[in-house]
Amino acid sequence: MDYEIVIGLEIHSELDTNSKIFCGCSTTFGAEENTQTCPVCLGLPGTLPVLNKKVVEYAVRAGIAMDCKIANFSKLDRKNYFYPDLPKAYQISQFDLPICQRGDVEIEVGDYKKTIGITRIHIEEDAGKLIHDSGEGTLADNNRCGVPLIEIVTEPDMRSAAEARTFAEKIKSILEYTEVSDCKMQEGSLRFDVNLSVRKNGTKELGTRTEMKNLNSFRALERAVEAESRRQIFELERGNRIIQETRKWDDDNGESFSLRSKEEAHDYRYFPDPDLVPIVLENSYIKEIEDHLPKLPWVRKKDYMEKWNLSEYDADVLTVSKDTASFFEKTVEACGDPKSVVNWIMGDISAALNEQNISMKDVKFSPGDLGELIGLINKKAISVSIGKQVLKQMMETGESPSKIVEKSGLSQMNDEDELKKIVLTVLEKNPQSVEDLKNGKEKAIGFLVGQIMKETKGKANPQVVNKLIKDNI
Repeated sequence: MDYEIVIGLEIHSELDTNSKIFCGCSTTFGAEENTQTCPVCLGLPGTLPVLNKKVVEYAVRAGIAMDCKIANFSKLDRKNYFYPDLPKAYQISQFDLPICQRGDVEIEVGDYKKTIGITRIHIEEDAGKLIHDSGEGTLADNNRCGVPLIEIVTEPDMRSAAEARTFAEKIKSILEYTEVSDCKMQEGSLRFDVNLSVRKNGTKELGTRTEMKNLNSFRALERAVEAESRRQIFELERGNRIIQETRKWDDDNGESFSLRSKEEAHDYRYFPDPDLVPIVLENSYIKEIEDHLPKLPWVRKKDYMEKWNLSEYDADVLTVSKDTASFFEKTVEACGDPKSVVNWIMGDISAALNEQNISMKDVKFSPGDLGELIGLINKKAISVSIGKQVLKQMMETGESPSKIVEKSGLSQMNDEDELKKIVLTVLEKNPQSVEDLKNGKEKAIGFLVGQIMKETKGKANPQVVNKLIKDNI
């Protein structure tokens, strides 16, 4: 029997502020355990929290970018539960009056587009981190306590792992473009909770859902959705019922296991935080944030297609990451050749980034350096093959292309008299290829050019070489 998967996501994003949500402690990642704490973020008796204004601004930015209604009046609530990484046994969050509600985000999956509803975006504080592999039992690092978060809660509008992943990637892109979060998933800045149920095709009633918490990669998200949907369908086909519960995803083994029964809102005993005043936003404040919102990815995509005549695919790839889009734009400014910039970024640079497992913001050279490299190739100062060698050295050292070319003696050979001697030598050594070329076998010229490039270590001008071969057979 066929089933339909129903997916809703809760996305937690750490906000890129310098200090925590209710105190002045630093949010810098990687500090020594428990060195970025104070009585406020540890919730010691008698302390009073003070809301960080930047947190409100960033939440409003994200809400506007996701087409949400921004609340003029919202409040902060206490969400009560005990857990070892939450020292005060309650989390300050938002319950019935969140700062953003009723938005939507359009995604494109394969050959169709779909709108995913945003139920709400609310602000809250993060909990600490438990360290299980210390060798001394489980230890708690409270540096993360009080780090500001927004939680983006969707409607159950997704129907496949591909839709869930595409939506999550779109949210990451929006958060980066609006400069709300650095979205470093390896540092826990972006985490996904998956609410998933299955139902028979054609039925409207939702099935019993499970929640898988704290997935920190797109791959894990996609695999978790696929595995959990298979598990639920298997249980239903055997006549078992699905238990509403929270499950933990083990990405190494590709399976999930039960943690606890799923809590409902009343289990948290929400009530307004008595130490914090409501958040009251004037329309003029919201409008000012909206007016200064950076260009979002779909706006840049349209610009690239109209201004530089890029294909939709190229524009899509370039605008997924804000860092890539900005690097592309600055390089085009430097060299005026958008198509060549696209080819280098999507080709050799992308391959190098994947190989080194780094992002565009980690490259050692500047957009101006890449523009200079493209200029050297266009002026025929170096060949494309030499350009690839130069780029490799730029990735390793960060040196400018002209300095690498000068230091390594990689300038292109254009002198016909000098090249003619090499061409004649290669033709003499390869009589069969010469004969094949005379008989109309055009593929032979590729072999001969390759031999000449080998003799010149890739420095010969291919156009000049082709001409000399044809002139001398």
